[in-house]
Amino acid sequence: MPRAKNNVAAHHRRKKILKLAKGYWGSRKNVYTIAKNHVEKGLTHAYIGRKLKKREYRRLWIARINAAARLHGLNYSSFISGLSKKGVSINRKVLANLAAENPQVFAELANLVKS
Repeated sequence: MPRAKNNVAAHHRRKKILKLAKGYWGSRKNVYTIAKNHVEKGLTHAYIGRKLKKREYRRLWIARINAAARLHGLNYSSFISGLSKKGVSINRKVLANLAAENPQVFAELANLVKS
């Protein structure tokens, strides 16, 4: 019985890994066994990085809101709790954008929280 080598599928599998390894340094880009390890590690870092990016942006937004709220005599926690008590539902991304680009509107929100 003849041996089945599955050449086409194996070639596509290797080609896919080497395509992902494009731009790597040295033998990481053209030796399959080495490229496979580094592509897998790179994809792991990319997955982790997508999660970290969300955390870092939220921290940045909170820092911006806190800085802008302190200019109006409030701190972050009292500002956010005051907004929720008044029924204002604006997310942190928009609040940080208002604090940086439109301080007049942010000042109105701060006055609303104070009253």
